[in-house]
Amino acid sequence: MKVILLRFGELFLKGDNRYLFESMLIKNIKNKLKDETFKFEKTFGRYVISNYDESREKVIIGKLKQVFGLYSLSCALELPSTVESITSEINKLSIGKKSFKVFVKRADKKFPVSSMDFAKHLGGVILDNNPNAEVDLYNPQVEVHIDIRLNGKSYLFYDTIKCQGGLPLGCAGKGLLLLSGGIDSPVAGYLVGKRGLEIEALHFHSYPYTSEMARDKVITLAKELVPFVGKIKLHMISFTKVQEMIHLHCSAEYMITIMRRIMMRIAEQICNKYELGAIVTGESLGQVASQTMQSMTVTGGVVEIKPIFRPCITMDKEEIMKISKDIGTYETSILPYEDCCTVFLPKNPVIKPTIDRCEREESKLDIDALIKECMFSEEIIEIE
Repeated sequence: MKVILLRFGELFLKGDNRYLFESMLIKNIKNKLKDETFKFEKTFGRYVISNYDESREKVIIGKLKQVFGLYSLSCALELPSTVESITSEINKLSIGKKSFKVFVKRADKKFPVSSMDFAKHLGGVILDNNPNAEVDLYNPQVEVHIDIRLNGKSYLFYDTIKCQGGLPLGCAGKGLLLLSGGIDSPVAGYLVGKRGLEIEALHFHSYPYTSEMARDKVITLAKELVPFVGKIKLHMISFTKVQEMIHLHCSAEYMITIMRRIMMRIAEQICNKYELGAIVTGESLGQVASQTMQSMTVTGGVVEIKPIFRPCITMDKEEIMKISKDIGTYETSILPYEDCCTVFLPKNPVIKPTIDRCEREESKLDIDALIKECMFSEEIIEIE
């Protein structure tokens, strides 16, 4: 019988709480395949998917590769754990002139032949049937894997497909992603998702200075994250009045810093309102003026309780772009539509702002009234 073997990654490190992580991963797998017909079994350290529509195998594999917590998978044949049945199947293998190596993993120590001896036996069978083939223990063209489990079943497979790894989505709670429309913030959302954090997203728009196309771009980015992080509640906040007041009353060099401090205050209010545990940003140390150590100190300093997660903090732009391309958000991110961060952009933003100067600049504004107006403008879009 043809099956798909699933392997989890670091869940084995979780000790007494492992069952909680496993149950969440199983729930996520079943939810991911809710539109498919299949049977799911958990058996002695392996998850096995069987009785599925083989014509949809590629689709099913594509879905499983998006599930955080799965380390790898293999399409396999399920066989009885007997020397005869496994040998009979190996007899059918035709590899021509290719090099090969046999890997035998024997969880069932009652199996009558040792792993090494059984690998030698099966290698001999392959050579008998494929006289032009040769053994290569270091760089084989064909890998033949036999996984002998404790449930009386063995699995024969030839390929191991890498999955996302990480932790099951939802095991780390839920946070709020500041989703700008650029390259970095969707990557940040993906990375915290990989560590088990579900996300909602917050986007600040400055209509009419920013267009409807810029709004649609952010909605598209959220949709592109959904296959990895699940459905997203997207909070849209009008930031127009705030930026106009900052532009009118504050020193040009401090405009971006004050803007980001107000954004952080609003983000924490959204977190408190919807019981979200953290703020997530796409900041990368030193990438732009607002992402120096001093800038992040003064912008993050207005957040009273919630932690700020910056998963891209040590990455350079090339690393972030690579992940963006891998997860399918890059092409949308580079669409040339302005977001609120590019509106009223000063020529020389401060790179080492101080808290004292920020507070003097903010004293020129009615911060509480501006935040209240922003919160009143909130629009929520459900992205699935």
